[in-house]
Amino acid sequence: MDKKVTVVGAGNVGATAAQRLAEKALCDVVLVDIVEGVPQGKALDLTQASAIEKHDAQIVGTNSYEETAGSDVVIITAGIPRKPGMSRDDLVSTNAGIMKSVTEQIAKYSPDAILIIVSNPLDAMCHVAYEASGFPKNRVIGMAGVLDSARFRAFIAMELDVSIENTHAFVLGGHGDTMVPLPRFSTVAGIPITELMSQERIDSLVDRTANGGAEIVGLLKTGSAFYAPASSAVEMAKSILFDKKQILPCAAYLEGEYGISDLFIGVPVKLGKNGVEQVIEITLKDDEMAKLQESAAAVQDLKTTLAKLK
Repeated sequence: MDKKVTVVGAGNVGATAAQRLAEKALCDVVLVDIVEGVPQGKALDLTQASAIEKHDAQIVGTNSYEETAGSDVVIITAGIPRKPGMSRDDLVSTNAGIMKSVTEQIAKYSPDAILIIVSNPLDAMCHVAYEASGFPKNRVIGMAGVLDSARFRAFIAMELDVSIENTHAFVLGGHGDTMVPLPRFSTVAGIPITELMSQERIDSLVDRTANGGAEIVGLLKTGSAFYAPASSAVEMAKSILFDKKQILPCAAYLEGEYGISDLFIGVPVKLGKNGVEQVIEITLKDDEMAKLQESAAAVQDLKTTLAKLK
């Protein structure tokens, strides 16, 4: 294939992303992990599955970065997962060190790549990757809103007993408890959900969406979500690889948009071959803008924590 994607981290999210990329026949895949044998074994397993899934994507597993050279897109999932009772802030110190090391290697071997950050705490890790890579802002993107919106869509479809294909949702802000689901921009076959359910039910779905990751962590006990995060990262990669210019909610570096500067935060963007090709500014009501500013303040706190670690 003429396109190449590296996935850093061969855990549940990374391995599932590699599987999705290959089985959708989007690109060749390099799976990188520091644990010897794990990326190689998972790559071999996925290669053997290709005979049944009927795709010709090459899948390579490795512990070094030489084989990642020339990647078009790099999906970074490396880092320790969030455990029950652990806040995203608790992850900052350890994962920042991992992210810095990984990004420096990626920038060395794939200086023209576009980075999709999945590691948590997401918004803070975007800042680490941005600084460590030296890449322009359009080539560092966080996977947040696509996942959060997918969760909101799923809950809407479940609540109304309709096809999830008919649901659309928008979630802005940081990836965490302060995310900002927007019910009036969330629809079923073009009908705003505000016309289809009570405010009480909407509030319940909004709350469940904001705590979507924590709910899964609590259920799994020893892990965190990986199917939906992997699918979300792959959706972003597809739009970039094929210059689809999809409008997707992603963590992008803002310089004045929405009254926010020098922060990665979830907003609707146009994703194409150059990464973030446009930040879409929608008109928010006062209460929505207040919630977005509150979310930005939480991201700023994480950024401040990062600065203290240096």
